[in-house]
Amino acid sequence: MASSSENLKEPEKELIARLLKQDEAAYRLVIRQHQSSMRALAVTIVGNIIADEVVQEAWLSMLRALPRFKMHSSLKTWLFRIVANEAKTRLRREKRSVSLEGLAHGRGGLDDRFSNDGHWSHIPTQWELDTPEAILSKDQLKECITVTINSLPPLQSAVLQLKELENCTPGEICNILDISASNLRVLLHRARNCLFETIEHFQSTGECKPCA
Repeated sequence: MASSSENLKEPEKELIARLLKQDEAAYRLVIRQHQSSMRALAVTIVGNIIADEVVQEAWLSMLRALPRFKMHSSLKTWLFRIVANEAKTRLRREKRSVSLEGLAHGRGGLDDRFSNDGHWSHIPTQWELDTPEAILSKDQLKECITVTINSLPPLQSAVLQLKELENCTPGEICNILDISASNLRVLLHRARNCLFETIEHFQSTGECKPCA
């Protein structure tokens, strides 16, 4: 049976070997590859103000833990897990959350906009507009989507960031955030539903109104 490290692509294994040898060029490469995504994930959990501090702590944790990295996952997934752990630790330290369970919720019941496999039950009717007005509103809509994602409860926001923007697999997301597959489905469903409502409202009124 192949070991976990054999599942990694050769360039990544070589990069990890260079990191273990304390190759400064390798460190700079990893930072260029993952810094922005790590910060984006940190923002979803702790907000913009202390996200940089969380990422800095994550890099320090990575350096300390690197000799023990068993390559059971990709380097990216491992780094994201470190960021998530640092962010949740910082939340506890700041006493900004009573429990991680509270990070997951923030909205009431679900509706039927999505099926159990995460696909749309029905496509928003106005998303295919290509009028000049619709084209002009694209930048505003992107900004509204960003505001909406950042307004979600932290774990919902993190799940949406990892799934839709980082293209992580469900297994990777569960590993990064230390959540169950069933919890992932609920979090993703709620986050997508909120995003759907916001986009639908924007398309109808031109107003960005993130769901409460």
